[in-house]
Amino acid sequence: MIIHILGGGPIDLLPNFQLFREKEVIWVGVDRGVHTLFTMGLQPMIAFGDFDSVSEKEFLFIKNSLTELKVFKPEKDETDMEHALNWAIDQKPEMIRIFGATGGRLDHMFANIQLLINPSMQQRDIQIEIIDHKNIIQLKVPGTYPVHKIKNKKYISFIPISPEVKGLTLKGFKYPLTEYQIDIGSSRCISNELINDCGTFSFSEGILMIIRSTD
Repeated sequence: MIIHILGGGPIDLLPNFQLFREKEVIWVGVDRGVHTLFTMGLQPMIAFGDFDSVSEKEFLFIKNSLTELKVFKPEKDETDMEHALNWAIDQKPEMIRIFGATGGRLDHMFANIQLLINPSMQQRDIQIEIIDHKNIIQLKVPGTYPVHKIKNKKYISFIPISPEVKGLTLKGFKYPLTEYQIDIGSSRCISNELINDCGTFSFSEGILMIIRSTD
């Protein structure tokens, strides 16, 4: 099972959803993202939000079109996206993809990325990605990981999220590394590229953000 969550970010930053139409996909709407799903002909299973970004008419349509709707007050401790992501993780899917989480308000974008850093998220054996029309964002804990070429995602950046990432080794890349330590604030590992169809990266300590980007 794969769960797709659509937030309320700018529509022009969304990727082509035709590329993500696998079988057994569950769509989840967050705030204005629910309305966007309906306009695209996609039926969410469940929706979360305070819905302060939709009109009364749009909210009435949303309310009448869903069997499961979680409505929150605007004044709350968790964001709508955090509520949606927690629900998605509890379903124990193989993968969660988050769309509509970048662009627009920077505080919302950084809050969404921060959700991936949350220790409770990292302890779950679920691949979680934030995707827009130019980027795929993932966070990884220590280990060894394969990297395959993705069309139109030429550039691969490795960014430390913890104070330091130790033992970073890149194989099959234009700029390889062996047992390298990268500290937070460094730009050493920005805009690398695969030289073959597949490579690997590994590290022994820290938390690493991987961003695959289109120029």
